[in-house]
Amino acid sequence: MSDTEATLLWRPDPGRVEESRMAGFRRWLAAERGVEVAGYQELWEWSTGDLEAFWGALAEFLEVRFHTPAERVLASADMPGARWFPGATLNYAEHALTAGADDDVAVVFEREDGVSEQLTYGELRTEVAGARAGLVELGVQRGDRVVALAPNTPRTLVAFLAAASLGATWSSCSPDFGVRAVADRFTQIEPVVLFAVDGYKYNGRAFDIRPTIAKLQDEIPSLRATVLIDYLSAETTAPDTVGWQEFTRPGVPMAYDPVPFDHPLWILYSSGTTGLPKGIVQGHGGIVVEHLKQLALHADFGPGDRFFWFTTTGWMMWNYLVSGLLVGATVVMYDGSPAHPDLNTLWRLAARHRVTYFGTSAPYIQTCLKNHLKPAAEHDLTALRALGSTGAPLSQEGFRWIADELGEDVQICSVSGGTDLCTAFVGSAPDVPVWLGELSCRALGAAVESWSPAGDPLTDEVGELVITKPMPSMPLYLWADESGERMRDSYFELYPGIWRHGDWIRITPRGSAVIYGRSDSTLNRGGVRMGTSEFYSVVEGFDEIADSLVIDTSSDTEGELLCFLVLADGVSLTDVEPRLKTALRAALSPRHVPDRFVPVAEVPRTLNGKKCEVPVKKILAGVAPDQAVSRDALANPDSLAAFIPR
Repeated sequence: MSDTEATLLWRPDPGRVEESRMAGFRRWLAAERGVEVAGYQELWEWSTGDLEAFWGALAEFLEVRFHTPAERVLASADMPGARWFPGATLNYAEHALTAGADDDVAVVFEREDGVSEQLTYGELRTEVAGARAGLVELGVQRGDRVVALAPNTPRTLVAFLAAASLGATWSSCSPDFGVRAVADRFTQIEPVVLFAVDGYKYNGRAFDIRPTIAKLQDEIPSLRATVLIDYLSAETTAPDTVGWQEFTRPGVPMAYDPVPFDHPLWILYSSGTTGLPKGIVQGHGGIVVEHLKQLALHADFGPGDRFFWFTTTGWMMWNYLVSGLLVGATVVMYDGSPAHPDLNTLWRLAARHRVTYFGTSAPYIQTCLKNHLKPAAEHDLTALRALGSTGAPLSQEGFRWIADELGEDVQICSVSGGTDLCTAFVGSAPDVPVWLGELSCRALGAAVESWSPAGDPLTDEVGELVITKPMPSMPLYLWADESGERMRDSYFELYPGIWRHGDWIRITPRGSAVIYGRSDSTLNRGGVRMGTSEFYSVVEGFDEIADSLVIDTSSDTEGELLCFLVLADGVSLTDVEPRLKTALRAALSPRHVPDRFVPVAEVPRTLNGKKCEVPVKKILAGVAPDQAVSRDALANPDSLAAFIPR
């Protein structure tokens, strides 16, 4: 879509813009720094043109609590190896627990079966203080790893903040992960304490995971203690564990240990589809300043806002969600299936708790669209002012559905980023319009560009998504990568000194962007390269198609283009194939009409819901499934059988 053809879906209200923190930041820059910018694009250009001035100003404007001031903002801009705020000390947990007043609601929680809880900031501080004292009694010290096999609940949050307050390093997995998937992540970081729930609820069923806990205790020799969280039953017990009530120490005062800016806060993981998942280490300071920027300026959050994102603890969006506390917002947590007892579950939650920012995945929006949901007509969503979408490119039909069914006043915040930086570096801002199918802007301080294979910047052309200058939340290092070789191979091999993210992106002349899917799963037909998201947008726009996976088997020579289809109930391939071919020929090109459409029961997906395009391509080429992908990294490993050549 060219610049002149772009369809405007949402325009910022001038009054609302003037009241935003983004506008306040621009006024502050003019008054305090003599930096005058006319609008968002000029602000972005300044923020990426003078990194030290921008990040230093941001930290002061958003009142980052440094216990020891920094010697300077950026001592080295090398990638990898940038050194941010050397000499500074701070603590993430202090920011999270002191941004709200005692009586302000910090956390609202609901489970799919109706179990609910609410904590004020004062109550949350009290809970964290007790858990912190419990960790101290277990001998946990700065730098020790503390892990959790637990869902998106207040106690998981309490455990995380308690660990962070001590300078211990956190890591978590969702309780629906299998033993091998959890062990592959946790064993490599050698944790000293494991928090684990007794089980979880999903889709109307209860799952006891105490056998998983026992196996993990055997596989992780570094563990000194396992704290059992009574999530399904108050009377639950398990061998060699200490119960939550016995673990906590009520009545102790809260305290925070200042740590260096680049002290490890948490460890996130790559998908682990081939080999062990990478342990991605991010620091207290980098996450504090990055998440403050995103939540205070880009999302315009503050006290009184209610922030919801549907996520598990195994996805970086959990870490991003709980950072809503940094700006004094209320974090709304949900644990369970988004479709139990029906697809309106999350919309009812949003109405009940007056959610102001509703975050979800693009596939969820697509599912709502296909099921013809009308959330605003059926629920009171008048508090909602923005909807966030990530995890996959949001289709144009998804954009239109949000605009039609949630209303023209709701800002569509389609964002893209990654676990690697634990943030979105392309997304939205309160003072930038929303155009159909486009992410509104590049984030402040994020020098995102589209590059050709030769390393030339592109405008209005699809290229590799690169970040040309460092950001504070980039990984400090990858776990057990002492030489830094794995870090360089992962992000800096194609363009030395430049972060290559692995997505196709187009930057429009307005500064908005379109993401086209992973650059390692390109469709290259007759020399015409295309991202898979464009293909999925056409195919999954059909009500008859529940899911799809497109694979170009080409390597040195052009191979087959295969489209695997999960058909809706009662639909046969002959019902839909002719119309699919016509639509793809018209929307893409005759070259992008598949050689074959193949019905399958389900599409292989990672534990975080990503389609497994590259592993399936390897399997189709004859690579043994267990060599092409780690089954323990998949949510549905049995789905691979349909792709093994017969």
